[in-house]
Amino acid sequence: MKKLAILLAVALEIAACGCATNNTNQNSTIATTANGGFWQAQLSGGTGQASLLNFNVAFSVNTTGPIDVTGFSFFNEGACFSTAANSETISGTTTLGTANNGTVTGPFDMIVKSTTTSNTLELKGILTGTSNGTTSTTGTLSNGVVIGNWTLNSSDSSCTGGGSTAPQGTFVMCQGAATCSTTSLP
Repeated sequence: MKKLAILLAVALEIAACGCATNNTNQNSTIATTANGGFWQAQLSGGTGQASLLNFNVAFSVNTTGPIDVTGFSFFNEGACFSTAANSETISGTTTLGTANNGTVTGPFDMIVKSTTTSNTLELKGILTGTSNGTTSTTGTLSNGVVIGNWTLNSSDSSCTGGGSTAPQGTFVMCQGAATCSTTSLP
C-alpha cells in the first residue's frame, strides 16, 4: 500500500510539473508589434446600398492605441457616403498582444463617419496575425486579418433600404490583397 501511495505521489508530481512547463509563456507578451500598411475590407450582410460598402484603408499603430489612417476609399459608397474626396473621418483603436511564438491577437474597432451625412459605419472585430519581434525589438505584423461585425447607423432610407433596424453583418479585413479571399468571409 505504501508503494502504491509513493508511486501515486510521484506520478502526481510529474504531472503537475509537466503541466506547468507546457503552459508557461504561451500567453506572455514578449515583444511589441507595429501594425499597418494597406488593408482591404469585405462586408457581407445588410440590404440595398448598405450591402455594398467594401473599402481599402491604410493605417498604422504601434502595439496599442488609436490607429493613424493615412488613406481610405470605398469601392462603392453608393447612397450611404459621398463620392467626394475626404468626405469621411476614420478613427479606431487596437491593442495587440504578441505571444512568444510570434502569434498576434487583439481587439480592433474602426468607425467611418460621413462628413456630409449622418451615416456612421462601425466595425468591431478581432485582429490576428504574426510578428517577427523579439523582447528587444519591435516586430512587424504580417498576415493580418480582422474578422468581426459591422453596423451602419443612418437615417437615410435610400442607404438602409427603409428597414426599421440598422443594417448589420459580418466582415473580414485583410492586410494586403493576397492575405485572404472571399472564401474566408465569416
